[in-house]
Amino acid sequence: MTIIDTRTPEAKRLISGATGDWEIIIGLEVHAQVTSQAKLFSGASTTFGAAPNANVSLVDAAMPGMLPVINEECVKQAIRTGLGLRAEINHKSVFDRKNYFYPDLPQGYQISQFKQPIVGEGKVTVSVGPDRQGEFEDIEVGIERLHLEQDAGKSMHDQHPT
Repeated sequence: MTIIDTRTPEAKRLISGATGDWEIIIGLEVHAQVTSQAKLFSGASTTFGAAPNANVSLVDAAMPGMLPVINEECVKQAIRTGLGLRAEINHKSVFDRKNYFYPDLPQGYQISQFKQPIVGEGKVTVSVGPDRQGEFEDIEVGIERLHLEQDAGKSMHDQHPT
């Protein structure tokens, strides 16, 4: 099995530039939606196709004094996913604010994780091939982290108003 180490530059991954060598690193950011009956930080329903604003709580609407409460089921699913990725499960995780100004984000920020995510480094084994000889090779791909974050709402507009 080949282990891909992204921390140590390899000569074959370097290209020369005007200011020196550049290391080629290609990464993926994968988004997945947790299956839950309630939102991550409020008890509001996640039912798709409901009437406009039917699934908006006071927390979602950023009403003064309303504080978010984490959805335990979402935390459990993140931990189970981390275990499947053979990842480090952090006993302490911290949520951060990412400031955004979107019309469908009334708080003006997104609750996310960066420095102390719920799941740390892990790895997944992928079978690559076949090569010219018909052979497959298992490679290990490192996972940097898995974190929970609040998704912005979706503004739905009637495309054919009467």
